[in-house]
Amino acid sequence: MQPVDFYMVDAFADTTFGGNAAAVCPLTEWLPDSILLKMAKQHNQSETAFFVTTDEGFELRWFTTQGEINLCGHATLAAAHVIFEYFDYPEATIHFSTRFVGPLSVTRNGEWLTLDFPAWDTEPVMPLPLLLETLGISECKEVRVARDYMVVLETQQQVEAIRADINAMIPLEKMVCITAPGEGEYDFVSRFFCPGEAVPEDPVTGSAHSMLIPYWAEKLGKTQLFARQVSERGGDLRCQLSGDRVLIGGKAVTYLIGKVLLR
Repeated sequence: MQPVDFYMVDAFADTTFGGNAAAVCPLTEWLPDSILLKMAKQHNQSETAFFVTTDEGFELRWFTTQGEINLCGHATLAAAHVIFEYFDYPEATIHFSTRFVGPLSVTRNGEWLTLDFPAWDTEPVMPLPLLLETLGISECKEVRVARDYMVVLETQQQVEAIRADINAMIPLEKMVCITAPGEGEYDFVSRFFCPGEAVPEDPVTGSAHSMLIPYWAEKLGKTQLFARQVSERGGDLRCQLSGDRVLIGGKAVTYLIGKVLLR
C-alpha cells in the first residue's frame, strides 16, 4: 500500500465553501500518468494538482477528470497554499516548473498569495451565432478569442443574469468566458463555462484572468485592478498587468486533509 498525502483547498476564498475547490497531492516521485488520471477521476474535482519537490523548487502538473491540462490558476494557488502552510517553506516565493507554460511562481504577502502567470493577448472575432445562442443573448459588445472565447457584455447585471446552455456549447470546442465592467469596488467581473468538462461552470478561474487582465487594463487605462468572478460561490482577485505577465492574487483555506491509499 502506497500512501499519498491529500489536501482539498478552497482557492480564491477566505472562508470554507467559497472560491474554487481543488485537490492537491504532493508526490515523492512521479507516478504513471494513468494513475494520476485515475486519482483525479476519483477525487472528482475540477482539478487535482500534483507536485514533486526538485532542487530548484517544485514541478507542478494539473489533471481534470478527463486528462492533463496546460494551465490552472486555482489549483496552482491551492498547491502553493499547501506548501506554505504544511511544508515549513521558509521563503516568500515558490517557484514551479511546468510542462506547457514554463516557470510559474507564487508569492505570499500576509494572507494573499499572488500567481505570476503569462499574459494572453486576445483577438477580436465575429460573434458566432451558436455562441450567443448558448448564452441566451442576441448581441454583445464584442467577442475575442485566445485559448477560450471571451464575450464582453455591457453590465455586471447582464453577466450575473446569463443562464448558459452548457451542453449546447460543446460544438464550439472552446471554453467560454463572459465579462463586463464591475460595480462598486470591482473593476471588472466575469463568469467561466466549461462545456464537456465535469464542472459546467468554474467558480473562480485564475487562468482566464491571463486574458482578462490585459484586456481590461487596456480598456480602463490602469495596470492594477480588482476583479470578482460572480459565480454562485464567487471569489475576489487582485490583478496586475506587468509587461508580458499577469499577477493574480487571492486567498485560500484548507477544507480537508487526508491520505490516498494506493494498492
